[in-house]
Amino acid sequence: MTLYVDSAERSAVEPLLATGLFAGVTTNPALLARAGLTQADLPAVFTWATAAGAKQVFMQTLGTTAGEILAAGRRIRDLGPQAIVKIPATREGLGAARVLADEGVPILVTAVHHATQALFADAVGARFIAPYVGRMTDQGRDGVAETIQMHQVLSGSGTRVLAASLRDREDVAALAAAGVPDFALSAPLCEALLADEPTLAAADRFETIAARQN
Repeated sequence: MTLYVDSAERSAVEPLLATGLFAGVTTNPALLARAGLTQADLPAVFTWATAAGAKQVFMQTLGTTAGEILAAGRRIRDLGPQAIVKIPATREGLGAARVLADEGVPILVTAVHHATQALFADAVGARFIAPYVGRMTDQGRDGVAETIQMHQVLSGSGTRVLAASLRDREDVAALAAAGVPDFALSAPLCEALLADEPTLAAADRFETIAARQN
């Protein structure tokens, strides 16, 4: 299983990458905006993320036509071998994804909200698909169940499920138990997973006992 930090905030991402627990960074236009950045900042994000140890940096295209999406995807591809091109699962996006995948560009089909969209990700030759777990649940669907279905549909294919829009540890655990291989976790969720209160309390107790013995 592989974990990614879902953020474009350098101050939040770099310490998490330094742990060696996260393989890379996932971004999108909303995360860029939250960090005060734009698409024009993608080369800079790619540079500092890879310098901090990211083996993969996922960056999303913009554009409403296949031609615009293709051009954006090729610009992302040209940043370096660690660049993964994220493309929304729209009609235009999937058409562009097919072309880019044929060119050898690693693709993640994103903004996925239904298990049947896994069929399209497989059809275009995407390396990853990103279901929005929390947002599916917000819409009245069972985000965890839909994501598990995607994983089952894609079993044996070359497309991996990278679960995104995760809200809590319980959903992460349920998906991991079902075999979902990859996770994009917000920086706050990463920190929460690394700071389980009973674990911290137990570690402090061990330190206290050891100190008394010295």
